[in-house]
Amino acid sequence: MNNTTKNLALAAMFIAIGLVLPLLVTMHIPEIGRMLLPMHLPVLFCGLICGRKYGLLVGILIPLMRSFMFGIPVLFPNAIAIAFELATYGFIIGLHWQYFHARNRQNIFTLLISLINAMILGRIVWGTAMALLLGVSGTGVFTWQIFIGGAFFNAIPGIVLQLVLIPLIMLALDRAGLARFNQ
Repeated sequence: MNNTTKNLALAAMFIAIGLVLPLLVTMHIPEIGRMLLPMHLPVLFCGLICGRKYGLLVGILIPLMRSFMFGIPVLFPNAIAIAFELATYGFIIGLHWQYFHARNRQNIFTLLISLINAMILGRIVWGTAMALLLGVSGTGVFTWQIFIGGAFFNAIPGIVLQLVLIPLIMLALDRAGLARFNQ
């Protein structure tokens, strides 16, 4: 199987996980979803394993497909803003991981750097998208307090989960020969 076919199959798997995982974790309770961020995990893994282009595409598709299929998140403005956020996650983590791979520096430390950078930039993009969408539509106000609360304080459990779970799974995949670390 060539690399493109493999990455397409993996991206499809990550989309499927992104559609189902929130149902299993949150049971359609939006507050739990906002705390645990289950859509983020498959996008981050896709960016790491398949690369930035696939991570970007999967990041766009998951929230929009979930909105159309299940009505959660609500399409406007939430799913659209989350699509920008997750696309940024997938692209940035894939870009960083490729950069470190090219320099033979893929390890847990650089994985955490990639993850943190993707998380920060994704949240900035989400806040910008929300502010623009609400501002243009005139349907709401997006304040600095709403941004900080939504992007960071309410998401602390999900942030911690990502910072712990993603390196552990990537290490397990490396040991199984399914992911790459070059020390």
